Amino acid sequence: MSYLGVGVSPGNVPVYHGSNLKAVDRRVRIAELVLRCLICGLGVLAAVLIGSDTQIKEIFSIKKKAKFTDMKALVFLVVANGLAAAYSLVQGLRCVVSMVRGSVLFNKPLAWAIFSGDQLMAYLMLAAVAAAAQSSVFAMFGEPELQWMKICSMYGKFCNQVGEGIASALFASLSMVALSGISAFSLFRLYGGNKGGKISGRW
Repeated sequence: MSYLGVGVSPGNVPVYHGSNLKAVDRRVRIAELVLRCLICGLGVLAAVLIGSDTQIKEIFSIKKKAKFTDMKALVFLVVANGLAAAYSLVQGLRCVVSMVRGSVLFNKPLAWAIFSGDQLMAYLMLAAVAAAAQSSVFAMFGEPELQWMKICSMYGKFCNQVGEGIASALFASLSMVALSGISAFSLFRLYGGNKGGKISGRW
């Protein structure tokens, strides 16, 4: 008798079918690879859009140049997306190698490392997007009580490109949150009833 890839031996000892486990693992790996490629691309796009954004405005014959380093929140966002893109690239290559080799993840220390790395990157990216979004609101609407000017009324092009970068970073961070859920699934299934000891290839 078999149900969900679990057979029952005459001695009532569960026997797990390796082929079903590999099929599930392959679908998980494909979803993980797609998300990591998406995060890498969106992270690079956000970093390039914000990092290359400049605008020069002449005020009373004095030229003022707006750049992302003028706002610490934007610097944080560029760094966070650069780190996320590099991290996703490395992990994406690991996914490709494991898929080519046809191996299944049974190494608990490695699974914990991947889970911890994904969680860290998810929190880092969400914090960077939140900080940049808050600073952008002040730049757009100002703060009359503190006598902060509406910067975007003077540097429209600069603000528009920053907005595009923040949007890319937002989608990248949401993808990282979804990816952290996948890594959590990959980790905690190792602590279920399926030991998977009969399958070769421990990645």
